[in-house]
Amino acid sequence: MVDIATRVYNHKWKIDPIVRSLIDTDFYKLLMCQSIFRNTRDTTVTFSLHNRSKSIRLTELIDEGELRQQLDYARGLRLTRGESTWLRGNTFYGKRQMFRPDFMEWFEGFQLPPYHLEVRDGQYDLTFEGKWHEVMLWEIPALAILMELRSRAVLNAMGRFELQVLYARAMARVWEKIEALKGIPGLRIADFGTRRRHGFLWQDWCVQAMIEGLGDAAKGGAFTGTSNCLIAMRRDLEAVGTNAHELPMVYAALAETDAALREAPYKVLADWQEEHEGNLRIILPDTYGTKGFLEHAPDWLAGWTGIRIDSGDPVDGAETAITWWKSRGEDPTQKLVIFSDGLDVEKIRELHEHFAGRVRVSFGWGTLLTNDFRGLVPDDGLAPFSLVCKAISAEGRPTVKLSDNPEKALGPTDEIARYKRVFGVGQQEAMPVVV
Repeated sequence: MVDIATRVYNHKWKIDPIVRSLIDTDFYKLLMCQSIFRNTRDTTVTFSLHNRSKSIRLTELIDEGELRQQLDYARGLRLTRGESTWLRGNTFYGKRQMFRPDFMEWFEGFQLPPYHLEVRDGQYDLTFEGKWHEVMLWEIPALAILMELRSRAVLNAMGRFELQVLYARAMARVWEKIEALKGIPGLRIADFGTRRRHGFLWQDWCVQAMIEGLGDAAKGGAFTGTSNCLIAMRRDLEAVGTNAHELPMVYAALAETDAALREAPYKVLADWQEEHEGNLRIILPDTYGTKGFLEHAPDWLAGWTGIRIDSGDPVDGAETAITWWKSRGEDPTQKLVIFSDGLDVEKIRELHEHFAGRVRVSFGWGTLLTNDFRGLVPDDGLAPFSLVCKAISAEGRPTVKLSDNPEKALGPTDEIARYKRVFGVGQQEAMPVVV
């Protein structure tokens, strides 16, 4: 097992680059990339970094030269032979050759496209513009680089013994959480923590702890896998993930009329249904409001495997889905509900107890698995913060995300108002954004 504290103390970035592989990314990005490559590859999209935690002034913590160095290193990465073999030959969600030959031929020659970096009001203005299927693959590396550079800025000031004690405390915290989760009967839980992790080595350690503490689901345990493709490959785990808000956001931006806008979220899933089946048919309904999405959803969507709850009150979201399934003649006990927003042990336990036996419950555990260093250093300098990288325009048109939590809304004010009108989104309850 890697001695993380010693590795950090003796840090040399060429040995430990923040992003060390093109598949050091979330599985859903590759699934979506293939779909976009096959359906809408000529669409020009701009992605941009957005720090929701304004009190964290990243330019005062992270050296611009070091940020550029890490971004440039990521740009030089190409798929290795072993990674290509894994993607081409491995079984994902019970299906071999999930990634088709035309997509793999393109991906094997791919390198991340150029980026644009400026400093603005204490934050880094980092943008990526180009063909959708190319620039979208910057999202996870960009987040990982900024998050880990911030961690390194704090860790650089610490001595060898301080680092040993810090990581010992953090490891004990993770293990205590795992011990608490052991008491939940029938638990199904995956690592969703790549986007805002403390660092790659730490995420890998957390995944190994989950395997040992909860057991691999493939062998009867509770741990169902990791969203991180590189870790899944190295640890022989299931790579998990389906789709994200990015798809309906871009499809909606391309809509020419209000009527086309209203149908855009369903067109996304119609395209997805043509390519995927089984546990990959998971609805993410909250981009423009869960309630309205389900009320106007076509009947064929009710036959999908399940739903992912990623914003708003998770109990309300799941109850809304249960009511909807019943209204469409479906049996909720056969449906899968994946909770993935701001989870920690107590919320996982509460949600599992509330819905066990009513639906098939699963959890995607993110930041508070792979980046919970809260209270472990002075001034809480390693506490996680809310950093996102989103598509902000498509073919020059602004994108919008409403979410079930208005605190997560993104887009120009006038467009947000238009989308709320088109999708019939009424009063929403603002909730603190938990990373």
